[in-house]
Amino acid sequence: MAMGHQLRPLAIVSASSMPTSLISRNVAVIGAGASGLVAARELRREGHKVVVFERENQIGGTWVYDPRVEPDPLSLDPNRLIIHSSLYSSLRTNLPREVMGFRDYPFIAKTDKTRDPRSGHFTEPRVAEIPGISSWPGKQMHSHNYRVPEPFQDQVVILIGSAASAVDISREIAHFAKEVHVASRSVADETYQEQPGYDNMRLHSAIECVRDDGSVVFQNGRVVLADIILHCTGYKYHFPFLETNGIVTVDDNRVGPLYKHVFPPVLAPWISFVGLPWKAVPFRMFELQSKWIAGVLSGRVALPSQEEMMEDTEAFYLSLEASNIPKRYTHNMADSHFEYSNWLAAQCGCEGFEEWREQMYHVSWNSMLLRPDTYRDEWEEDLLISKANEDFAKYTAK
Repeated sequence: MAMGHQLRPLAIVSASSMPTSLISRNVAVIGAGASGLVAARELRREGHKVVVFERENQIGGTWVYDPRVEPDPLSLDPNRLIIHSSLYSSLRTNLPREVMGFRDYPFIAKTDKTRDPRSGHFTEPRVAEIPGISSWPGKQMHSHNYRVPEPFQDQVVILIGSAASAVDISREIAHFAKEVHVASRSVADETYQEQPGYDNMRLHSAIECVRDDGSVVFQNGRVVLADIILHCTGYKYHFPFLETNGIVTVDDNRVGPLYKHVFPPVLAPWISFVGLPWKAVPFRMFELQSKWIAGVLSGRVALPSQEEMMEDTEAFYLSLEASNIPKRYTHNMADSHFEYSNWLAAQCGCEGFEEWREQMYHVSWNSMLLRPDTYRDEWEEDLLISKANEDFAKYTAK
């Protein structure tokens, strides 16, 4: 079985041995989110027979907005009613639509107002470990259960995290909350900064501890009496349907061992994962991973031997360890996702990332850092859009 990340797992199953000529397989795809749908398409294009399994009553995975939230605001109770979507009402993509689309299924601008979500990850939240939290009297929730900012009216909010959702949500609730204090472990211990454009939001270093009088102590020495702690701390990889007798495990959010984030060497090619890497251009990466899997299953593309795949994977893990990169960042592609995706394309014998798409990504990223409140609505690189539209015309004109 194979599974997908972020949206929902994609599983690919077969009981046959590796073919010497092209062959059509019976393949199960687990999850009808973006990764599962493109996997099914690429598998069918390769000539495989595909069945898609989806636990919800509609396709779309985590991209389907659901105004409901879970009764457990931290989503820790294993018996809770699980709401699979993590989209909040105001969420918009943090990449241009041209970058987000598939190669031959681009996202075209529409004149009507439609929801424009960003790629998310799973529905099993990670929660920060905070000394003293068991006796802290305030409220806690995870961003998985955040939808709108109005409930934070006049409250003092501690928001933990510094990734995309934390940036969005902190700015949104600052218009309603009395104070917003953002705690980040990626800044120096002495950090205490006012946030430009907001007179009620401060950036702190990580939380040192919390006390039973309701106060929160930061590593910078500041103490804040708070009403609620909002964990914008990401998600765990979670595959409750998968049993591999310990061959594939999740250890500190590393799913492994996996060759190139896709194939478990011992079980390849009969189990594969689509969509595990994060901080990447997601949909095109899903597409290329799916093309690779489809080609391997048909016999058109060859994998290295089990021993070679394991050796490569172990070398990758050792390189992370040598660089002091925690296991939980194993699938972080921030610095290598274009190289990785183009490597996938080379395996499949297809085209990699278009030059305009890569350039547009970098322009957008720089704009986000410079103008986090307005970058989505400001775009000056019309030449890149023209190049994208030229490519899109090859497919939309059919």
